[in-house]
Amino acid sequence: MTSQTLYGWFLASADAHPDDMALEVTTTALTYAQLRTAVERMSALMHDELGRPPHRVGLLTSRSLVGYIAYLAAQRLGAACVPLNPAAAAGRNLAITADAGLDLTVVDDTSGDGATEYQVTTDAAILDMRGDRTGVVLATEPALTIPPRVARDTDDVAYIIYTSGTTGKPKGVPTTHANVSAFLDDVITRYFLAPGCRVSQTFELSFDGSIVEIFGSWGSGATLCVAQHTDVFTPVKFVNAKRLTHWMSVPSLISFARRLRALPPNSMPNLLGGFFGGEALTMEQVQAWSAAAPKARVFNCYGPTETTVTVTGYQVPLAQDEWVETSNRSIPIGDLYPRMEYVLLDADLRPGDDGELCIRGPQRFPGYLDSSENAGRFVSFDGERASVYDGAEPLTAEHWYRTGDRVRREGGELVHLGRIDDQIKIRGNRVELGEIESALRKHPAIAEVVVITLTAPDGEIDLHALYTGGEVPDAELAGMVEELPQYMRPRGFHHRAEIPLTTVGKVDRKRLTDEFGMTPATGQR
Repeated sequence: MTSQTLYGWFLASADAHPDDMALEVTTTALTYAQLRTAVERMSALMHDELGRPPHRVGLLTSRSLVGYIAYLAAQRLGAACVPLNPAAAAGRNLAITADAGLDLTVVDDTSGDGATEYQVTTDAAILDMRGDRTGVVLATEPALTIPPRVARDTDDVAYIIYTSGTTGKPKGVPTTHANVSAFLDDVITRYFLAPGCRVSQTFELSFDGSIVEIFGSWGSGATLCVAQHTDVFTPVKFVNAKRLTHWMSVPSLISFARRLRALPPNSMPNLLGGFFGGEALTMEQVQAWSAAAPKARVFNCYGPTETTVTVTGYQVPLAQDEWVETSNRSIPIGDLYPRMEYVLLDADLRPGDDGELCIRGPQRFPGYLDSSENAGRFVSFDGERASVYDGAEPLTAEHWYRTGDRVRREGGELVHLGRIDDQIKIRGNRVELGEIESALRKHPAIAEVVVITLTAPDGEIDLHALYTGGEVPDAELAGMVEELPQYMRPRGFHHRAEIPLTTVGKVDRKRLTDEFGMTPATGQR
């Protein structure tokens, strides 16, 4: 198994393929040699800003040349990258900045409306790359003193992705270089990534799916082709314009393109692979994609952030009569990568063929940034019954991470059946409903609040908040969640006299959903 740092993966390709194209963003294209030079110059700006190598670098950028160069420059200086979401409110990014202990944040022209508030409030140093500053790293003048590369151990943290948390604050998931190496070592071969391949980049940096796009490409000598926001929703146009061999995205983009009538049969004849993850992939979606890209192999990719992007990559058979007919008409997630282990635990924490998926292996993260979050999220297992980790003893590689996903083996394959708790995936983003409830509960008139998920007629997932106490104007409630990302804001607010409970005293979400006369939503992670 290859084990090296993220920058080491890039550097190996830059040494082997200096004249091959590495990155294309809008109208700018850089070879591996040019990108390496730009990274070295960006690392000089970072070093000069602090007077030393940074420890953790925030990236308040979106699909920009600066963002990709800065990601590599931070890695070159031995820093862990912490992507921030420019679409999120400044308060959320400030909370992440403090929690992660960022000492430097990079901003550019894509940083959004919250950048100004962020800059005047944060304690982190700011490397301002707005305006014509991008030209400084692309040019050879003025001369910059390039700092030496900082060596890092593979057990050091490569990046930290923040997910939604039940306590009302984002939860930091650190991933080590060893975790990522184990992942890349498998998927680069599995997804036939190699020099000459041209790979889409559709995920935001703040979503861990971006790692397979970015470093799967740079770790294999392929070209990373960055899709802007409008490109993502018209995949055919982007695939053909960029001559892509690999497309990666959440499955819902297939449905969106179909609604726009933008996915006609045989419209992507040269695409070789379609890779989908972050939510359930349905048979109907695969049928539509395969008709549009008849040469493309389709993969259903599954994995929580805590297990480094994905741990399965089920290849859908080309012949439809060979498809596994699952109970929920979703495509199987398939077996885990060879070096990963799993067990399915029932409600009594006993192993079986149906239950919560628990995972361990070299891709499993070392534990949450806030170690108090580890309690209850891992189990130890003696072969007969598992014991829940209480946080009192050190977390070891022997512990299994509890994904919270219910999985069953059907037709010889693992099938994702939904969440066992109230966590969901919305447009590829993991959401703890408790975080939304926590934000709304701060209103003094609200006594209780429950957020439920419903599948709308068009197949998209909608959030609805139901609350008791005094009736509050919708506009006020909308203001309570404006600090949250757009995808976490409820579509509707509904006042109720009471919240129904089950016989064991839990919120009866099924009854609440039934009252709407709609289908409860589930989301593959």
